[in-house]
Amino acid sequence: MQLKILKTEKDYDKALNRIDELMELNPKIGTPESDELEILVLLVEKYEDINWNIETPDPIEAIKYRMEEMNLKQKDLIPYIGNKSKVSELLNRKISLSLTMVRNLSQALHIPVETLIKSI
Repeated sequence: MQLKILKTEKDYDKALNRIDELMELNPKIGTPESDELEILVLLVEKYEDINWNIETPDPIEAIKYRMEEMNLKQKDLIPYIGNKSKVSELLNRKISLSLTMVRNLSQALHIPVETLIKSI
């Protein structure tokens, strides 16, 4: 495959197919095939970053989403945030997440810390 910047969906699909072919070969590092594979992966990553960039979700929206998924009510967050009024203030964006809240919510709700610290 001729290596070039991926500009279209067709280019992207060709690159993915070639990556599959090269992965099947399992080339040794330092061979032309492994170099081609590495370059193609970089090109695909760049194309995906440009065309399908997914932002980190808003921390409060992530908490609300997880609450909905887990069928939790505001009162269920009291052990991780503090008290009923703090939970309400946090979900209504009147207070910010503290580091302790981030740690607790990340562990309890399985939300990545990176998502929760976006607002800190």
